[in-house]
Amino acid sequence: MSTFLKSRLARLESHLKAENPALLEVLPTYYKFDKLLYKTGLLDRETSLASRISWWPLISVLGTFSSGKSTFINAYVGDELQSTGNQAVDDKFTVICHRSADGGGNQTLPGSALDADPRFPFYRISHEIEKVAQGEGKHIESYLQLRTTDKEAIRGKIIIDSPGFDADDQRTSTLRITDHILDLSDLVLVFFDARHPEPGAMQDTLEHLVARTVTRTDASKFLYVLNQIDTAAKDDNPEEVVGAWQRAIAQAGLTAGQFYTIYNEKAASPIEDKALRERFRAKRDTDLAKIKERMDEVELQRNYRIVSVLETVANELEHDVLPKLRTAKAKWRRGVLIGDGIALGVLVAAAIGAAVYFKWMPSLEMFTFAWIKANWIDATVGLVAIAILAFAFHFWMRGFVAKRIAKPLSESYGQVELNLKNAFLKSAGAFQSIFRVEPAGWSKRASKHLRTVRETVATHIQNLNDRYADPSGKTAIPKGDTPKAEKIT
Repeated sequence: MSTFLKSRLARLESHLKAENPALLEVLPTYYKFDKLLYKTGLLDRETSLASRISWWPLISVLGTFSSGKSTFINAYVGDELQSTGNQAVDDKFTVICHRSADGGGNQTLPGSALDADPRFPFYRISHEIEKVAQGEGKHIESYLQLRTTDKEAIRGKIIIDSPGFDADDQRTSTLRITDHILDLSDLVLVFFDARHPEPGAMQDTLEHLVARTVTRTDASKFLYVLNQIDTAAKDDNPEEVVGAWQRAIAQAGLTAGQFYTIYNEKAASPIEDKALRERFRAKRDTDLAKIKERMDEVELQRNYRIVSVLETVANELEHDVLPKLRTAKAKWRRGVLIGDGIALGVLVAAAIGAAVYFKWMPSLEMFTFAWIKANWIDATVGLVAIAILAFAFHFWMRGFVAKRIAKPLSESYGQVELNLKNAFLKSAGAFQSIFRVEPAGWSKRASKHLRTVRETVATHIQNLNDRYADPSGKTAIPKGDTPKAEKIT
């Protein structure tokens, strides 16, 4: 582990000790998992699982253009942070966090403030952008910005406001960032504009914002918000508008989920009829209260999410990664053996062909012990030369086949972006037997290590339950009385 990584993790420990001691006891389990992944080559020693997730409560707000995302955020925070309007007013992802008034209050900082700081969810995102759009990583300022506010509503959490989403016109790099924040977020609010009468025309947008969430194990963190529902007051048909959107979302694959209708009083069209106005307000206030309740609970969700990451990675490792590596290694073994066999066959055929062409056959005397003893220098030189050529060809074939098999393997697989390509190449290394079935670094001991991690994760979940739910009926653990984290090695 590098000095830089140790320093980063030490700062994380210090922060958790002051801000959320409940998570401090989870860090040693991350470090133990790191050691297992280092041995397999799935994780390089310049990083840690703990550095690949967001330890801060994270709320993401996504949606179509002019769907009222920024207006909603401003109202929630209690500050005019984001520009609002009917057109696209901001084409960047904006990370909003708290900063005390003594520290400067409201400020807007460039994207590099996020890309270079491991405390934020976009640490080194420029490298990810570079992978999908060569040359775009250096233009990080075009994608991200950081805004701070001294309002108490945002204290203890981070909100990400996304640029208006239009799937027909999204750059690949923007979609990559979107997927990145979907994975990291504890709560995702997906906004749609009730003023659009034809939601079916937005199937491309729904495809990315909805369809991809259906198969996720954390789909419950997505809330779908139909904003500006006040526009339905003119015809008094909110049920029809909501029904049209729900059908469109269902067509995108979502058959269940939480769907809310809201509007902002200041930005709304006046509703003249008093009874109608009260009915719309009552429904809006009920849904807004539910949304804000989920936003206020995001820290609790964060605690469970961080513990669950370990279980998720363990499942990916056992059920996805290891089978892929075993399959890749089996292909590699077959390829090398076939290559060696072909080479041997060509060599034998060439020798026979040469013998027939030159009408020369070796005397049987050359294969007797007496001849070898009498000509041991020639025999030794000949055998060594053959062995060197055979080994040289064999290792060349190992490398050649390994490169071909490694080419389609992912360098960033799963939630924490495990490096399958590097793990396979380590399994196909010079000191790895082609007949060993298991990938490098994996053994019965490693399997036992993984079971220990799983058992520890279950203990962490029980500790959180005792702290927040107290099913045992015992007194919850005092907030500051958390076991000390193990020393980083």
